[in-house]
Order: sequence, then structure tokens, then C-alpha cells
Amino acid sequence: MRGASYPGFLESFAKVAPAEVHGLAPTFLVQGKLPGVVQIWSGYLARTAPGWALLSRGVANFTKTQPYENYEGIIETDTWFGPLFTNVRLTRTNSPIEFHRRYPLFQVQPLQRKCYREPSFKLFEAADLDTEHWQRFAATMYPNTHQMRTLGHYAVDTRKRLKNE
Repeated sequence: MRGASYPGFLESFAKVAPAEVHGLAPTFLVQGKLPGVVQIWSGYLARTAPGWALLSRGVANFTKTQPYENYEGIIETDTWFGPLFTNVRLTRTNSPIEFHRRYPLFQVQPLQRKCYREPSFKLFEAADLDTEHWQRFAATMYPNTHQMRTLGHYAVDTRKRLKNE
């Protein structure tokens, strides 16, 4: 099987789409070019404002116990308008792989193009650090040396800081 449409979708698409695009209905599942890779359509189309793109990725902060891995990729959805899909690599063979409707398959994150074309960060080598850098490094690392530190202290501190901004 090279690909499969969702049952009844081609007929539904033909009812709403202009005649000249009937043959362009997105495919629900498509075999990837590499072994074990499958492209899955979410059922949505995506478009963003000028200068914005979408980062398609696996679900953040979600236990990775599924028998597949999401590929990550940036889709320049300000100029490209089409099906919002994800590519997954199947990591288990010879047994069924289930995708649960209660759990998200993937997520998209809006991303300004300038964030990946003109990064707003600097990379440092240890030899280039000054006193202030070393102090900030110590402030970040020191709490992790305490065995009795509260789990999730970074998340709690971040939420408090953002609440006070």
C-alpha cells in the first residue's frame, strides 16, 4: 500500500471543492520514502500570517512510549497552504500500532521566521565567559547540587517570574 484516503473523504471533498481540484484531495496516510516512515494527515489545512511558520513536532512534555517517533520540521505556512501533516518513523514491527484519539499525535508551534533566520542568541565557549556569565552559570547549576531540592523547582520559579513580569 502506497497510501490510503480516509473512508468517504474523496466524496466529501468533491462536494465542497471546485471541480478543477477534485483530484488534489489530501491523502490520509502515505508511505514515506524511507522504510518504516509514514506521513499522516491531521485533517486540517494550515496558513499563517506573513513572516510566520509552523514547527511540526512530537507533543512536548509527553512521555515517549509510543511505538513511533515524530519527525520535526518547519513548514513555511505563510506561503505554503496545504494539508497539515506529520511524518512518523515506526519503531516496532510485527505487531499492530495504535494511535489513540484521546492523545495528540503531534503539535504545531507558531514560529517567526526571524527566529531561525536571524537567531537572537549567542553561543559561547568556556574560554570566552566573563565574571557575569560565570555567576549566572553558577546560579543555574548550584540548586541542582542539593539532593533535597524540590522536584520541578525550575518550572515553579519560572511561573513565579512570569507572573510578576
